[in-house]
Amino acid sequence: MSTRRSDPTITVGNVALSFHRAAAAVTRRVLEAHGHRVDSVEAPHEQLFRLQEEGGIDVLVSAWLPSSHDTYLSRYRDRVRVLTPHYRPYCVWAVPPYVPEDEVREVADLTRQEVAGRMTKAVDGINPGAGISRFSARMVHAYGLDELGYTFTPGTESGFLSRVERGIAAREWFVVPLWRPQYLNRLYGLRPLQEPKGLLGSVDDASPVVRLDALDHLHPDAVARLDSLHLGNDGVEEIDALINVDGLTPLRAADRYLAKHGHTLTA
Repeated sequence: MSTRRSDPTITVGNVALSFHRAAAAVTRRVLEAHGHRVDSVEAPHEQLFRLQEEGGIDVLVSAWLPSSHDTYLSRYRDRVRVLTPHYRPYCVWAVPPYVPEDEVREVADLTRQEVAGRMTKAVDGINPGAGISRFSARMVHAYGLDELGYTFTPGTESGFLSRVERGIAAREWFVVPLWRPQYLNRLYGLRPLQEPKGLLGSVDDASPVVRLDALDHLHPDAVARLDSLHLGNDGVEEIDALINVDGLTPLRAADRYLAKHGHTLTA
């Protein structure tokens, strides 16, 4: 760690979802290791990007590009630096593992009479600004699911998690708009459905976004370390599970993950 200057407080912002908190906690530890004090801010998707656009956030963790978040970042992309991705997320629709794969293999199978007769028609998601929510809303119409009574309703993270837990406990046939990384994949073995129309977007790059005017205040070694850090989907899911299953705070979960996997926080 350099002692050549007094490093200022840096504001790190993340989407108000647990797996984004997981990645943000690692980012915070990197910045702290290089002498920065860190303030944390979280908000729903569109609001978070607007905060960075307006100068209220120095480092945003993370932008999913190009599919999920480019619509928010494109307004001010000339004023930021997008770092190397920490993981590569993607969106899916998934069913519990006890739903037979030979009956429900792809999204279109949800329209088959014998499947539609058993499947819960209410498809519940997270907040409406999320890419998975925007994609899911149009899928219900594009696949003709609405004609069979399927509906998509966005909601809160806590409501979404509770809905999955209740459905699994009751061995209910249901479909869930999901993504990787998300600890539910690790906990329940949810099975992704094929989606040949390509309505769920591509595999994204999940990258920290740094305001150019903040680079003058960031320790260059901190930027270099963030630019070389790789967590992968498995790493983010492991931290996310430590938060949601083991009950650790995001920072304690990040510390345990970093200690276990031997990541160095300095460049």
